[in-house]
Amino acid sequence: MEKLYIEKDIEEIVSKISGFSKEFSGKRILLTGAGGFLGRYFTATLAYLNQHVLDKPCEVIALDNFITSNNPVYNEQKIHGIQYVKHDVILPFEDESKFDFILHAAGIASPFYYRKFPLETMDVAINGTRSMLERAKRDNAKLLFFSSSEIYGDPDSNNVPTGESYRGNVSCLGARACYDESKRVGETLCKVYHTIHGVKSNMVRPFNVYGPGMQEQDYRVLPNFASRMKAGRPFNLYGDGRQTRTFCYITDAIYGFLSALVSGIAGEPYNIGNPNPEISMIDLVNMIEKIYEMKISKHVVEYPDSYPADEPLRRCPDITKARTQLNYHPTVGLEEGLRRFFDWTNAHFSGEL
Repeated sequence: MEKLYIEKDIEEIVSKISGFSKEFSGKRILLTGAGGFLGRYFTATLAYLNQHVLDKPCEVIALDNFITSNNPVYNEQKIHGIQYVKHDVILPFEDESKFDFILHAAGIASPFYYRKFPLETMDVAINGTRSMLERAKRDNAKLLFFSSSEIYGDPDSNNVPTGESYRGNVSCLGARACYDESKRVGETLCKVYHTIHGVKSNMVRPFNVYGPGMQEQDYRVLPNFASRMKAGRPFNLYGDGRQTRTFCYITDAIYGFLSALVSGIAGEPYNIGNPNPEISMIDLVNMIEKIYEMKISKHVVEYPDSYPADEPLRRCPDITKARTQLNYHPTVGLEEGLRRFFDWTNAHFSGEL
């Protein structure tokens, strides 16, 4: 069976959160989106804590409807304190016991899939978020909502790197609006529930998180490149290939998310990402060539019909707020992260995308 993460990465995450991991001892945690890329790392990390770190294991209820993700390895079984349940988060989750933490990571993040499932994308970000906030209100639980850097839209150059105070440049009628705008509404709901009902909610805005465990059929840039590398095919660069991104390796991202869950100031959003380097897609391919000492053929092509228009030209986070309030410091450089990712995909991808 495909290994969905690297064991040493889980150990690295546990080391990064060692200062506050005891906060999870004996706690009940509700996780949505458990079958997704991020969800699998949360369950693996919490299972490791239960096995090796915590004096009293935490209990994790892991939900997913698997509309875009694979079933996790232990679907519908309980192991190391993790109980997987197939459930759509827009519906109330019937569980009489109280939760201490809610990680609302359910969502449809790949542009290919939110173009395919626009109403479902909106439902999980709006109705699913309200359902989880109602649960947090009932249980007096602390909730972390997984928003997106997409809420910033296409920022002007004066707002790159982009801080949490930037209000965004987003079209409510654009090709990406079902995702961008529903994530914005999700954040508004978190703020309202905090203000009106005192719910301890935080929002994280991930910036291009990547790593082992991403699906080959994810259709975002790094899985696309990895599938083509496996098959020995040219890399496709959309547009002119000069659009820039920053990339955050999964161990740094999970560390940042859990820091926000435990230490975030209620009602506040946090950028979680690695601001360095901001790199163009052309230079990204050049870096992969350097890492593997190989020549990669590149094709600059038009955006496919399946890919939504209005792609932002630049995306780079200002993480000053996370550094100062959460003591968040990403440590995995892009070259090292790419090496781990492509070593894993070369072993697990088919090249048949």
